Amino acid sequence: MEVKDIIIIGAGPIGLACGIEVQKAGFSYCIIEKGCLVNSLYHYPLNMSFFSTSERLEIGGVPFISNNPKPTRSEALEYYRRVSTTWKLNVKLYEKVEQVIKNNDGFLVTSSKGNYKAKALILALGFYDLPYLLNVDGEELKKVKHYYDEPHPYFGQKVAVIGAANSAVDVALETWRKGAEVSMIIREDAIRESVKYWVKPDIENRIKEGSIKAFFNSNVIRITPDTIEISTPLGNQIIENDFVLAMTGYQPPFDFMSSMGISFHDDEFHTPVYNEETMESNISNLYLAGVVCGGLKTNKWFIENSRVHAEVIIKDLKQKLLRK
Repeated sequence: MEVKDIIIIGAGPIGLACGIEVQKAGFSYCIIEKGCLVNSLYHYPLNMSFFSTSERLEIGGVPFISNNPKPTRSEALEYYRRVSTTWKLNVKLYEKVEQVIKNNDGFLVTSSKGNYKAKALILALGFYDLPYLLNVDGEELKKVKHYYDEPHPYFGQKVAVIGAANSAVDVALETWRKGAEVSMIIREDAIRESVKYWVKPDIENRIKEGSIKAFFNSNVIRITPDTIEISTPLGNQIIENDFVLAMTGYQPPFDFMSSMGISFHDDEFHTPVYNEETMESNISNLYLAGVVCGGLKTNKWFIENSRVHAEVIIKDLKQKLLRK
């Protein structure tokens, strides 16, 4: 069993930022990640660019230089690899945490590769691994994708995009521009107001001119190998279809958090309970960092506004652990 002062679960940008602050404070630690380094960013679309400029994504004092004001996915992956190497972070990749038990001495952590003991735990969990499911017949077919990487495979294909937020709009426009026949299935009566201001007129004009077919106030009922059936205000319709790209959003690992004893507010976002001044949850010495703090409100915390969580957490832990 490995014994550490602090264990960080999640090797995304905020998990790495926490590792840097822990290392600077002189505590023993490791970062455990079930996938690759910055696993959520790795699963972003291949051609994606960030909303933020590169300096707002920097951590650990390592400069982030990009070719354009808004860096690309590939530039971000390169940057966070460089951060990990520069700081020589103790990151354990492709190791899934299976159980966390709190006892009087701290935390016992069981992973797919080993056992650990720590005085404190930091959850820097992402939400990109648990998509919202459509829960309809045929969702298990290979033609149904909850993740999108690039448009080329959809050239010459009939594509149904589910959703009306940024991801769905980006996917619809990109696949249409690369030669797909695109339909959008949208539960609401319009494209979301939260869609990027420079993109929203584009998708609305494509819908208005008929280049992209949009079914508003509609839902998917059933998916078959060659069609999808949807409910619309005009009744059920069957559409010929080759691929379904369900851009329905993602959610934090609530079950995993609940298994540790973390409590949640009784609100629409299922927000976890934590002290905003220290980031400590309702469990002593168990801290939350990054997007996981927002519960279902996944657009509240980003890299640029949650980097500070690392410093806040370690400041509190220094007072606690160094006092003992």
